[in-house]
Amino acid sequence: MNSSSRHLRLTAAALTALAVAVGATACSSGSGSSGTAGAGSGTYTVWDPYPQFDKGSAWAKLLDQCGTKAGVTIKRTAFDTSDLGNKTLLAAQQGNAPDVLIVDNPVVSTLAEAGVLTTTEDNKLDTSKTDPNLLAAGQSGGKTYGTPIGANTLALYYNKKVLKEAGVDIATVKDWTSLTAALEKVKKAGKKGITFSAIGTEEGSFQFLPWFWGSGAKLTELDSPQAVSALSLWQGWLKNGYAPNSVLNNTQTTSWQEFASGDYAFSENGTWQLAGAKKAGLDYGVLPIPGTDGGTAAAPTGGEFVTVPVQKDTGRYTTSQKLVTCLTSTDNLYTTDTTLSYVAPTSEVQDRQVAADSGLKPWVAAVRTAKGRTSDDLGTKYPTISEQLWKAVQSALSGSKSPKDALTSAQAAVK
Repeated sequence: MNSSSRHLRLTAAALTALAVAVGATACSSGSGSSGTAGAGSGTYTVWDPYPQFDKGSAWAKLLDQCGTKAGVTIKRTAFDTSDLGNKTLLAAQQGNAPDVLIVDNPVVSTLAEAGVLTTTEDNKLDTSKTDPNLLAAGQSGGKTYGTPIGANTLALYYNKKVLKEAGVDIATVKDWTSLTAALEKVKKAGKKGITFSAIGTEEGSFQFLPWFWGSGAKLTELDSPQAVSALSLWQGWLKNGYAPNSVLNNTQTTSWQEFASGDYAFSENGTWQLAGAKKAGLDYGVLPIPGTDGGTAAAPTGGEFVTVPVQKDTGRYTTSQKLVTCLTSTDNLYTTDTTLSYVAPTSEVQDRQVAADSGLKPWVAAVRTAKGRTSDDLGTKYPTISEQLWKAVQSALSGSKSPKDALTSAQAAVK
């Protein structure tokens, strides 16, 4: 599609969505300058959310290698995740968007709806090897905008020592009933049960979603009986002392710090805590979050998409496609996702990761059933839904409303 058939739609919904959708996973802060060189200059710009990687890093070297392979020079700028979406909208409005943009997956549909991104049909990017559930996070209106570079998600870390002292066999934890029974045993043994983040932000929604989806609920119907059962589960854990009241203010970081103390049996957290788990010296295991009646619940996907923004000179797309294809090739995905503590977006690379590190097996299982927060064509509707969801969680866990009343109010506010 040429540039004359597109226009930038900087709607209030798009700007609000960007403000809300980037808060679920932690990234280092950084800054950089914008600017795309003109076509034919031999310089292509890449923007990414990895300021923690400097010019000498493996990531920066990979970008340069892909540029050399495509016959161009790469000008890379790294931004903090929370800044990147808004910087991209502004640059697109000024006709100065980067050639390749690597952006947090919930932001993709917002940028797409604003007319900032080309589709894979436009840029001829092959996504056939990408797992469909992960690709869905970058789809909107039946079109695909980019490809994931990797994914992270949530699972349950468990402390083997605490469970052993409480007489809990982790193999028996298969659904909500058996998990709650395990928490009861842990409490009776004088230990602490489970910690998570239920803070009144996107992080709270992010952590609640596996239980919400694991109940069979849908984000288009917040007040369904299934949704009520999920919120009732969390509320019951607090009432019975299986989870601390601190979850109301916990971020994923402070929740992890509680678990790292060694006192808790379980912690809901992500792949990004693997290094911290090893550093803490915990004898831990990882269990995919169970659905209400068993199986693995869908957890929300974190991680970034590699996209190609709209350019006035559509002739640039051919080289941009070569750059994206290089960055997401099998060998490069394996190296990059190991560096980022991500699970790869293709089964082929996932199998290689597990072969190299068997500890990644539960994470691969979780990612293979994960779901994008903006999937189901929610797009810019998701931030509004998410805000009402975390408000409902806060109301129920604080005791100000019943789970049913809190979710009824949430659904009414969304409508």
